[in-house]
Amino acid sequence: MRRFKQTDMLYPLLGVMLFLLLWQAAATWLVAREWILPSPLAVARAFAANMPLLLRHSLYTLGEAAAGMALAVLLAMIIAWLLSLSQAMRKAIYPLLLASQMVPIIVLAPLFIIWFGYGLLPKILVVVLICFFPAAINILAGLNASDAEMLAFYSTLGLNKRQLLFKVRLPQALPYFFSGLRIAAVYSVMGAVIGEWLGAQAGLGLLLVRAQQSFDLPLAFAAILAIIIWSSLIFLLVALVERRALSWQHYLNSEKWRV
Repeated sequence: MRRFKQTDMLYPLLGVMLFLLLWQAAATWLVAREWILPSPLAVARAFAANMPLLLRHSLYTLGEAAAGMALAVLLAMIIAWLLSLSQAMRKAIYPLLLASQMVPIIVLAPLFIIWFGYGLLPKILVVVLICFFPAAINILAGLNASDAEMLAFYSTLGLNKRQLLFKVRLPQALPYFFSGLRIAAVYSVMGAVIGEWLGAQAGLGLLLVRAQQSFDLPLAFAAILAIIIWSSLIFLLVALVERRALSWQHYLNSEKWRV
């Protein structure tokens, strides 16, 4: 397992600091109008002053993101498993999966609102639609990447297809599963915000729209900052779970080279 180095955090921090300095300079000397481009300091002040408001709207967005991502991953696991069983089924359904990603979300989201109203369901469906494809593709790739020799060996021991799935194919597909889950984690909050943007009673997307309509750009940027923070935290949580879940793989890889 690769050890954590100080440079792993140093260079990203330097990059962020440089970006903030350039942003502050542009907002101060080039634009000098807060309603066009607020400075990082103005955004930080708006974030601190509106933290209770941001937290209240965040709870709605995070609930929609969590529910949508959970449903998307569950559906992706079922579809990927079915497609891994039959090549004919995979050839028939795979183009439909691709087509689902070719239709812009901004087109489908208003339809969901028309069909299902302004409650939680259309926002959850938007999250499902965004998160489903990367999760399904990665899980399918993992199931298809199972070691053929290992499958043949366990088959000779009398294991049926269900036992091979849970004892061989799923454990070997875990790295692919978490790769898709990391992408879905980043997209989940964005999907919830898109759904709220087009019509909602609460949420960061609604707060963002109201701030833009009132030309309160510091608050709008503060809402964007909240979206980035929550997306990053969900991504880090998935990465932490992945690290714990796949610790046995790192152990086996290290044992291979031990004399």
